[in-house]
Order: sequence, then structure tokens, then C-alpha cells
Amino acid sequence: MTFQELLKEHWGYDSFRGIQEDIITSIAQGKDTLGLMPTGGGKSICFQVPTLAMEGLNIVVTPLISLMKDQVSRLRMNGIKAEAVYSGMFADDISRAYDNCIYGHYKFLYISPERLCSEMFRQKLAHIPKICMITVDEAHCVSQWGYDFRPSYLKIVEVRHLIPYHVPVLALTATATPKVVDDIQDKLEFKERNVFSMSFERKNLAYIVRQTADKTAEMLTILQKMPHGSAIVYTRSRRMTSELAQYLIANGITADNYHAGLTDAEKDLRHVNWAKGRNRVMVATNAFGMGIDKADVRLVIHYNMPDSIESYFQEAGRAGRDGQKAYAVLLYNPLDKVQLHKRVGETYPNPDYIRQTYEDVCHFLQVGMGEARGRTFDFSMEKFCKYFHHFANTANNALRLLNNAGYIDYVEDNDFKSRLRFILRKDELYMLNSREELIDKVIQALLRNYTGLFADFEYIDEMYLSHLTGIDVELIYNVLKELNQRRIIDYIPRRKTPTVMFRIGRVDKEEIGLPPIVYDDRKADFARRIDEILHYASSDELCRSQQLLQYFGEEKVKECGQCDVCVRRKKQKGSAKATRTLTEEIRQVLSDGEWHTMKDLLAIQGNAEEIRALVQDMIAEEEVVVKGTKIKQK
Repeated sequence: MTFQELLKEHWGYDSFRGIQEDIITSIAQGKDTLGLMPTGGGKSICFQVPTLAMEGLNIVVTPLISLMKDQVSRLRMNGIKAEAVYSGMFADDISRAYDNCIYGHYKFLYISPERLCSEMFRQKLAHIPKICMITVDEAHCVSQWGYDFRPSYLKIVEVRHLIPYHVPVLALTATATPKVVDDIQDKLEFKERNVFSMSFERKNLAYIVRQTADKTAEMLTILQKMPHGSAIVYTRSRRMTSELAQYLIANGITADNYHAGLTDAEKDLRHVNWAKGRNRVMVATNAFGMGIDKADVRLVIHYNMPDSIESYFQEAGRAGRDGQKAYAVLLYNPLDKVQLHKRVGETYPNPDYIRQTYEDVCHFLQVGMGEARGRTFDFSMEKFCKYFHHFANTANNALRLLNNAGYIDYVEDNDFKSRLRFILRKDELYMLNSREELIDKVIQALLRNYTGLFADFEYIDEMYLSHLTGIDVELIYNVLKELNQRRIIDYIPRRKTPTVMFRIGRVDKEEIGLPPIVYDDRKADFARRIDEILHYASSDELCRSQQLLQYFGEEKVKECGQCDVCVRRKKQKGSAKATRTLTEEIRQVLSDGEWHTMKDLLAIQGNAEEIRALVQDMIAEEEVVVKGTKIKQK
């Protein structure tokens, strides 16, 4: 089948968009390829279509677990075999996924970059019959100069060395400066430079910066002035998402909040309510990102300053996906500068603090010197901070740096799915008397849709059971807990918990080293990015769109004509023209050389105060002479 035929059959589209076909053709020719595509540009099509046209498996490296799950689910619904391997999965499930790729003619293996280092992956990789390509999503993560550098991405090139040399790499990203573009190709060992890029210009999107002492009131005013279409308000604090949503509701605007701490059921419900227009505004942290393709988002407001232009550009770009006029508004005041610079120290705490955090973690988990290599521990940040008097945010960043330095694998949000098995035998289950209708519906749904529940634990999905039975997901959860208490089932609910895995045995804290690529260089680069976004917010001399596009290397771009800078210039030009016209009219009245009163001049159509001011300027310039209350041209 041709690429177009595959696109039509599996995705229902008649033609490719933008640079999709160019990228697909390039990778199909075996060329290492880098695609720069703004958010919403259709990146997944660029690697899914050629994979179906080629023989073998595509290894897709991505750090976004939610994206993995979403794409694997969609591919499977489309009849395409796909697997995903990520942190938090049980060893048996990981092994089963790899075996499917070895023996089951699977087309896609989505894998988190951290798993590339594992011995199991390396062993299984050698037995995969044919690999047709490697896809690197969020490719800016491979570059030290990228805004979200992840050292685990450097392992991708090691994978290249373990497979045939001719297998091409497709790297995709939505945000990359020219320096990062070059670095991505170097780090992934491209055989030759090969970049396809779309312009990042969004002609329908007006970028606005509002300097205000009262961000909350300004946010409300903006939303009231734009009563139509959906909106997103981004803030950095989970607590603020709730407070601002309640404030909007109190002022007559339907709103909800969203952040990483919500349960999956809560996230799904809030996303659906917003997507269907039941709530106009979603107040969210940057956790509200993946999968937002709602067309009628007319407004994105950044209540708090993001810490890089890349982050701002991606989040602002969620407005106006339908091509209609939309606005991205950044609220700014001088306090933001102080808060952003403070963020540098929080994100990159003192090296001595990092070393002490490592030692405290070892004590907390009761790990002896030289012990625990390869062991994984559940890790309660709340208890850890309470026992050792740490601030959660700073400790979290210290653990990330220890992760990047290679001492631990720290996963903040492992997702352990619910598991269930029946304690009663099948015949005993059918002999239960006077089962309640609700309980009976749940049991029947389990029996009809899951196999092996009488032999061992199986994974279940409460949301899926809710769809099957029509029972609210919270009620499903309560029914399963009751069945567990009555010893009819063993039920282990879904849980999200951080984990710490020791890559090497515990070392003395004084031996902890933080190489420049992990600490000094990254800290300096983080500070530079903050200076860049602060400059963007405080500068009002250059068109906002030009500022953003020039940051990403697009030099020859026209003024957008719709940002706050362009609109202010238009008003100033209009005002200057009106002033020149009014001055000429005053001179016309005085051109007869006779004496005139101010009353004569005020007869000119125009603002009286402006006329008086212009006359005073003419007097100061000695263009006219004054005698008492009369005036004439000199």
C-alpha cells in the first residue's frame, strides 16, 4: 500500500499536512531524519505511517508515559499490534511485552528512555527479528542545551550500536533552537545532516503581555471581555488551580482545575467536562498538556511565568488549533523576576544539600554502605520530608539530579494498575444468596470481560468497568472494596507512588560527583532561559511573534500586527498622524497673518486640551507671537 492509502485506511485522512510526507519519504529511504513540528503538527503520523509500510518493529522512545498509553491504545483499537514498556511495570509484564515483540509480529514498541539501560532490554533486543527504525520523540531531551535535557536519552545512541547500521533514526520535537538542532543530530550520530522544519509562526494567534499588579482581577477581566470559546489558565501551584477555579465560579464563569495529584478518574472526568464545554475554563498546572486537541480554545492565560520560552510557546500554542483568531496572554509584574530567579536555586540546590539528601534517603530506606544495587523501593516523599526536615520541592529536585548523575533511578509518578482475583471458587460464587443488584452487575462484568481471575491476580480497570456497567467509577471502587472486605475477592487498588532504584550500591556522600553536564552547565543554561523569558515579558520594542520566532532561529519574519506591541504602535502612529493634522489646521487658521483669539482656534474640530497644548508648543518654538489674549503667526 502507498503512504496515502495507509493514511486513509488507518487514520481516515485524504492527504498529509505540512512536512509530514517529506519526513515519511526521507525515513522510508533509510535516511536519519530530524523533524521540527509545532505542537499539533501531527508528529505521530510521521513515524506510524512509514512503520506500517516497512517490515519490522519501530522502537519509539518517549518520556511521556501517558502519551505511550494513549497511542498504544489507539493503535490497538485500529488493529495494529503495539506494546509499551515503562517504569512502574512488573518484571513479568515487561518480559511479556518484549516477548510479544520477538515472537508476535508487533509493529511498535514504545519505551521510556530509562528502560534502554536495563539488562533485560539489551538481552531481548538481540532477539527481535527485524527493527525497521528508531523514533525519538521529544528529541530536544537528548541535547544538553535543550530545555528538558535527560541524560537517559544519551543511551539511544548505544542502542544504535547494537542494531544494524542502516536502521534509520527519526527524531521529532516541537521546540528546538538552532544550537539544539545541531546537537540532536550530533548526539544521535546522524549519518548526514537532514532536517525538515515547519515555521513556528501562528498567524491566527495574538501574543499579549499584560503588566499588572493584580493578576487575579486582570484574569477575570480578560475572560469577561472574551465570553466565547474555551480557555486554559496555567499556574504553577496545585493549590492555586483550585483557588482560581473557585474564584472564577464565584464570579459567574464555569471552571474546573487540573493537576498531577488528581486520580485518573478525576482527570478523565474534568477533561471530558471541559472538552464537551460543560466548563469553559480549565485552571491547570503544566500537567494539563498531552492530548489537548480541542479546536475552540480561544484563550490561554499564563497566570504565572513559565521558566522558559520553549515551555511558554508550547502551552500558548494550545489556543486556536482551529485556525480561528485566538489569544495567548502572559500576566507579568516585577515580582515575577524575583520569583523566577529564586527558582534557579530551588531547581539546582547546593551540591552539599544534594549529597546530604542522598545520605538521608539511604537512612530512610535503611540501605547500608555498598548495598541495594538494582533494588527498587517505594518512596514516600511526605514521610521523608517530615522525618528529615526537607522541603518537598527542593528534595524532589535533588533526587532528580541524583537520577541524572547516575546514582539512582527516581520515578515520581509510578502507576501501578489495580489487580484482582476471586477468593471463592466459581461454583461457590454462583451459590451466593441475595446478591445486591449493584454487586451482581460488577461481578458479572468481571466474569465476562476478564479471564484467569480464579487462578491468579489479573489487572483490571475501574474506568472500563464503569463504562461496561453504567455505574459511577467511584461506586465501582466502593463495591470492589466491599467485596474485598467480605473475602469474595482479593482487590489491590491502583496506586501512584514514587520509587527509588539504586543503580549502584550505596556510596559515601562525599563520593557523590555532579559532572558539569548534570549540574554546573545545566544550572547556567536554566538561568539563561529564565533571563530569556523575563526579557520577552519586559521588552515592548519588538513584535512578540518576531521575538518568539527569532528565538527559534526564524529571522525573516514580518510583524504580526496583532500582539500588544504591534497594536500599541498602530495607536501611536494613528495618534501622531492626528496630531500632525491638527497642527496643520491651527497653522491654516493663523496663515492670514491677522490676530486671532483662542476661541477662534478652539472652533477647529478637535480636543480642546490638545489644541491648547499644541499652541503652547508653537509659542515655545517662537512659531507664533502673543499679545495679551491674542495670537498670530510670526
